[in-house]
Amino acid sequence: MIAAKSDHPISPEEYLEHERHSPIKHEYLDGDVYAMAGTNTDHNIISGNLYMFLRNALKNSPCRTYFADIKVRIDEGKGFFYPDVLVNCDQTDNRNVVYVDTPKVILEVLSESTESFDRGKKFQYYRTIPSLQDYILVSSQDYAVEIFHRMEGDRWMLETFQGLEATARIASLDLNLPLAEIYATLELTPVENPASLEEERKPGF
Repeated sequence: MIAAKSDHPISPEEYLEHERHSPIKHEYLDGDVYAMAGTNTDHNIISGNLYMFLRNALKNSPCRTYFADIKVRIDEGKGFFYPDVLVNCDQTDNRNVVYVDTPKVILEVLSESTESFDRGKKFQYYRTIPSLQDYILVSSQDYAVEIFHRMEGDRWMLETFQGLEATARIASLDLNLPLAEIYATLELTPVENPASLEEERKPGF
């Protein structure tokens, strides 16, 4: 959740050193540092549910699941972001550092303040990561999951899954992700879809 911009550009090395000692997390882009605000309880529960499900489902695979404090490095240090959850299946990636270069799947839990950035500019930067195969957006206001899957020719296909009975398919991991697992212990008040309401208002033929 990007909240405030730094006053002057700093190097990636300066950012990483500062982040080691900072009591709050920051993201980094093109020399600028952005402070991150905290999340609410629903966001936290959803992130935890995603992490636990993926960690257990992938425990016998070469893939590892990370969340909260592990960054993704963009373009050799041009940017550093903190995804809510990520999966890395590249065993050659250095697991002794505080960031990942080769994520296979990135999951972001949406909130009102971050949704436009997660859908827009952040996804533009994530798409530059050659290893990334699935970018997953998880609503914290409704039972809904969107999966952007990388296709041949660097095209991205979107699939949407809605309702607690639905099961999202993460193709790159050959894994089914039930929405009931994502939203376990939560009772959300679904948000009306403006497009659906508009459809209902259209006169019939």
